[in-house]
Amino acid sequence: MTTPHQDDNPTRFDIAVIGGGPGGYPAAIKAAQAGKKVALIEAKDLGGTCLNRGCIPSKALISNASLWKKIQHATDFGIEIKGASFNYAKMKERKDGVVEKVRKSLEGLIQSNKIQLFRGFGKFISSNEIKITGQDNTVIQADKTIIATGSEPRNMPQFPFDYDRIHDSTSLLEITDLPSKIVIIGGGVIGCEFASLFNAFGVEVVIYEMLPRIIPMECPSVSHALTQTFKKKGILIHTEALVESVVNKGSHVELKVSQGETVKADIALVSVGRSLNTKGIGLEAAGVVVAQNGLIEVNEKMETTTPGIYAVGDIASKWWLAHVASHQGLVAAENACGKEAFMHYNAVPSVIFTDPEIGTVGMSLEQALESGYKATLGAFPFQALGKAQASLETEGFAQVVVDRETHQILGAQVVGHDASTLVAEMGIAIANEMTLECVTHTIHAHPTVAEVWLEAALMANETPLHLPPKQKSRLKPANV
Repeated sequence: MTTPHQDDNPTRFDIAVIGGGPGGYPAAIKAAQAGKKVALIEAKDLGGTCLNRGCIPSKALISNASLWKKIQHATDFGIEIKGASFNYAKMKERKDGVVEKVRKSLEGLIQSNKIQLFRGFGKFISSNEIKITGQDNTVIQADKTIIATGSEPRNMPQFPFDYDRIHDSTSLLEITDLPSKIVIIGGGVIGCEFASLFNAFGVEVVIYEMLPRIIPMECPSVSHALTQTFKKKGILIHTEALVESVVNKGSHVELKVSQGETVKADIALVSVGRSLNTKGIGLEAAGVVVAQNGLIEVNEKMETTTPGIYAVGDIASKWWLAHVASHQGLVAAENACGKEAFMHYNAVPSVIFTDPEIGTVGMSLEQALESGYKATLGAFPFQALGKAQASLETEGFAQVVVDRETHQILGAQVVGHDASTLVAEMGIAIANEMTLECVTHTIHAHPTVAEVWLEAALMANETPLHLPPKQKSRLKPANV
């Protein structure tokens, strides 16, 4: 619990959290629940990039696209809909309403936990002093501090954002009129999600990716599946393509691609990475070391090189995911409160909200083999699921990666309807070092798409139930 003199001093806190995004606010709540006097410093809107400029607003628009897709295919279900149309400006209004509602709920949550919210920019002036400038102007002291300042879209000289025709992921969420054609520079998660979104509403979409394939962070089978689907939908994909410049010509944008090609479009999205918000926050004054890759150095407790100062989220992790930041925040708060907690990254789920959705967790087959495992995988297509057939959602597959000798589940990948939800089951399995038998001996409700994991596990064991058997020997029995 906080000591009396700390309660009496309005500028002294047990724990200060700089940044109110998905890494910061969970840390503040966790510390407050432990009885600590907590300050939360936020320069913009509570919820950070995820709530205000990323995860939530983009998924609100993607939900609109999903409904529009169902309406377009209503006749396949025997439903006649005539004269259906959409209003993208109203969709944008709905998106804004969703964000505002969630943000107000978060503000109430911070207040109910008796966390002192400071509106302003936080900067260390020593290892235990933070100067706040903005709506609130003051200096506070904190025994422990958690840095959760996040990241912003990277602005590159050859792709200068003007937020009119050359957009980053934030400004693109604010448009109210759809273009006829959009060019997307970068075929990563953000680029592919926007490509899927705009394609659903009839916009001509072209992707330029410098690497050999889109979503290059995912395994080849997943990347190939999305590539094939995008091509069927009419999305043009150029890989190993270097975009040299983007210029706003007033009525359109012009891209210069390597080998002299010029491409025109109404607007362009530049999604080629993010910049870490570590500059100007006084890390030097706090003695916090930044590594050569730009990340703040942390240990498995999320503590920096300065005892008592922790860092979480994009600024301290190769996993730039909101849910990873949240978990890191909880770990940092536990340690800042005098308990002991550690970060583990063996079962981090990753979700891409394209159409079809993608969910992955743990190792791919390639990664497992590189790590020395005698690994194999079992895959099962959605098309062979009764529920998928009934719902007309037959595109995609699920696969599990396992150790041949122990049957331990090492990873899983799923491409298809509701993959973002399905991947959770495998996250639990991998985090708890479960085996194939843990899945095959678990009764899965029928008819559901979750049965795909049971079927994939049976395939990995070479004992398929709803696909013809292959003439191969079964896996070596597990030593369990």
